[in-house]
Amino acid sequence: MVSKTEEEQVNRLEGQVENGGGGEWEYLCLVRKLKLRRSFNVLKYGLSILNNPKKRSALGSEEWTLYEQVAIAAMDCQRLDLAKDFIKILAEKFPESKRVGRLEALLLEAMDLWEEAEKAYSSLLEDNELDPVIHKRRVAMAKAQGNISGAIEWLNKYLEIFMADHDAWRELAEIYVSLQMYKQAAFCYEELILSQPTIPLYHLAYADVLYTLGGLENLHMAKKYYASTTDLTGGKNTRALFGICLCTSAIEQLTKGRNKDDKENSQLASLSATALEKDYKQRAPNKVSLLASTLRSLKLSS
Repeated sequence: MVSKTEEEQVNRLEGQVENGGGGEWEYLCLVRKLKLRRSFNVLKYGLSILNNPKKRSALGSEEWTLYEQVAIAAMDCQRLDLAKDFIKILAEKFPESKRVGRLEALLLEAMDLWEEAEKAYSSLLEDNELDPVIHKRRVAMAKAQGNISGAIEWLNKYLEIFMADHDAWRELAEIYVSLQMYKQAAFCYEELILSQPTIPLYHLAYADVLYTLGGLENLHMAKKYYASTTDLTGGKNTRALFGICLCTSAIEQLTKGRNKDDKENSQLASLSATALEKDYKQRAPNKVSLLASTLRSLKLSS
């Protein structure tokens, strides 16, 4: 994730280049280092260097890195003619390169030649079946074609090999949620919490899924994870505070006062309601009355 300082540095360099102060190469290097996707500017500034023989020769071996960077940006900007030309230059320079082979497959994707792209990726995987980039491209291709079941299949296969990829687990969880496959989504969030227990986003998403599944056991678990979210965020997550209130209300309706933890539940809900009221008074004072009405409907009050 890009820090505020890094983002300011990129924006400063961008402004410098736009105002004729130079720094195109420094900008391109920083964007590549931070893995930012600013394709229009990368294409614009990259071409200004590549089309200038003096500037291009000054790069030395970095010239080929720039060709790769600009080729990808050209595909993003639908300048497939430029991308094709640059990939051809790279293929001539590095005829047996698997890295160039990935670019060629990526170009086939950009041209909507899905079958040819799949064949290209399959061929590359024969040489290195543990290439994570190619596995991820297969997921991306399935999603681009609207083949969600295919995306799920490829993601699961990918996670069998790269089980520690948190972004992949999260992507799979979000796909399952979009398909209302909540039990499968819950499993994904459990994996994320086990590997990164201090990230409140995963606790919150897991609680949301459990609350949606419903049932007394799931509601109790959802409440615990909403509570852990508030703990990890210093009590400042509005969604988690509402979640505690909603879970408490739903549990009371299901147990009809027979719950042995009634006192504890009511205390936690009361604390959450108080925190919500304080938050609303500070950030949305015109909606405090609406909050009060909502809490009354849940038979809760601060």
